[in-house]
Amino acid sequence: MSVFDVSGVDFTYSGAHRQTLTRVNAAIGAGNFCAIIGPNGSGKTTLLRLLLGALRPDAGTVHFAGKPVHTWPRRSFARRVGVVTQVEEMPFPLTVRELVSMGRYPHLGAWRRPARADEMAIETAIERCGMSEFAGRPIDRLSGGERQRARIARALAQEPETLVLDEPTASLDIAHEMTIFELLGAFSRHDGTTVVVVTHHLNLAARYADTLLMLDRGTVIADGPPAEVLTREIIERTYHWPVRVHPHPGPGPDGGAPQVVPVARPHSPPADTRDRP
Repeated sequence: MSVFDVSGVDFTYSGAHRQTLTRVNAAIGAGNFCAIIGPNGSGKTTLLRLLLGALRPDAGTVHFAGKPVHTWPRRSFARRVGVVTQVEEMPFPLTVRELVSMGRYPHLGAWRRPARADEMAIETAIERCGMSEFAGRPIDRLSGGERQRARIARALAQEPETLVLDEPTASLDIAHEMTIFELLGAFSRHDGTTVVVVTHHLNLAARYADTLLMLDRGTVIADGPPAEVLTREIIERTYHWPVRVHPHPGPGPDGGAPQVVPVARPHSPPADTRDRP
């Protein structure tokens, strides 16, 4: 059963000179970890916004759980889908616990006080994201990776069936990148949560995602398991740079996953000008 179904979608931003997405088709199954990849400007974030109903296609359809996504009441949708955007400004200071507590809003509304079940959901989300020791700390006193884990905990506190994240590891160091993808992989493998993530990190996507959806200039170039998508031919044609693709050496369940190594472009030797006047 598909959680998201995208069929024949076209989309163009107002005033743009070309379409952002053209005839995009995609299906993301329940419990699947899907990574949306592709070069800058390929339409990844636009597709994500269409999946969430923040944009409406010019042509084609986007369904969530069998219904057009724009027909879902926003609160009902938020109970089922947790979202972590790429950029978020905090207009006033919050502690980690206060931020994570905001994830219960779709269940509480404006007036109902948190019940025991809500408090348990908040504490569980904080603990699962490894943020218990930071629960009382203001968000603005966290590192980038800690802040991102707090935002994922807020989405997890919604107790959603699906998590959607836009570049969750942007500007993070290797340890925080691994921590985030380990978390997302655990949500998918152990909880059956559907995970949809936009990322530029091809190697982490290959190691943790079940399927990859590669876009280029608004069209789907490849869609399938990492080994079928991350081939030398597809990557070089899409990214316009020479690469080598090697299996991950392991150990661990990601052993054998394709890993992309960019290589230097060959350069022509300088012209010999010794005999020229």
